[in-house]
Amino acid sequence: MNKDILLSYPLRFESILKERIWGGKKLVTQLSKNSDKDSIGESWELSDVEGDISVVSNGALAGKDLKELVSEFKEKLLGKKVYEQFGEKFPLLIKFIDAKEPLSIQLHPNDELAKQRHNSFGKTEMWYIMDAEKDAELIVGFQKDSNKEEYLKHLYEKSLLEILNVDKVQKGDVYFIPAGRVHAIGAGVVLAEIQQTSDITYRIYDWDRKDAQGNSRELHTELALDAIDYTARETYSTNYTDTINKQSKIIDCQYFTTNSFSVKGNLRVNHKDKDSFIIYICVEGTIAINGITLQQGQTMLIPAILKELTLKSNNTAKLLEVYIK
Repeated sequence: MNKDILLSYPLRFESILKERIWGGKKLVTQLSKNSDKDSIGESWELSDVEGDISVVSNGALAGKDLKELVSEFKEKLLGKKVYEQFGEKFPLLIKFIDAKEPLSIQLHPNDELAKQRHNSFGKTEMWYIMDAEKDAELIVGFQKDSNKEEYLKHLYEKSLLEILNVDKVQKGDVYFIPAGRVHAIGAGVVLAEIQQTSDITYRIYDWDRKDAQGNSRELHTELALDAIDYTARETYSTNYTDTINKQSKIIDCQYFTTNSFSVKGNLRVNHKDKDSFIIYICVEGTIAINGITLQQGQTMLIPAILKELTLKSNNTAKLLEVYIK
């Protein structure tokens, strides 16, 4: 039997749900995740992080995990160039996040530091805001250029917000968070996160909160110092256009390319120009891709050898289309 035929359909995966001290119920109530817990903060949709490997939920490959798929199908799944670059490590991690309370103020190391300290990829990521309560905020970057001395002074005086940039956000906003950029998701935000496959986070301030046992979470003050990018930008949000039935570039970086892709009616898509898998994240509405339904809060992996797709949406569905150049 020709094994390639097993990769002839879009792959869906079981969600991996994570309880978090800051999590809520919106991943269950808004994105239809299956849990009776009150503080689900994250749903990992596509993961090759050790201990949290995604498992296929549909079709002939159901029950196989992502690591098995990459090992078995290699460039047929990933794309030739992606496989040459990353070997048998799936390079991206896709999540949905619900912040009932603010997340810690944190940052992630770059590839060089992460390799040296943790034998891991670094973490560059992006956020797409799916829902935001009135006056919901994000912390992203510094208001003006800073340095270690000024940063430490404010850290120890618990006055970091005097030098960090705070933005009010609404549905549809996008933020690019390169490694080193200080950030925190504020209360009342639900978002989709696209990132390198890494679970390395340097937590620098956690609002002095305690867990149910009265313990504070670990802070990474020393590790963070050399990892922080102290330079400021004029603006931190990413502008993009959204055109019905046409891909519109949002983020294009060495780690991933993300397009906004709103679909209404029937559409044929050809990915012959790409030497990569494609990930579709449905952030609004419902769509069928090659006959397989994808609704808001669900993610789909298109194997690299599957080039021809038929998309069908009765009402407008909004996708994030992700691949590696």
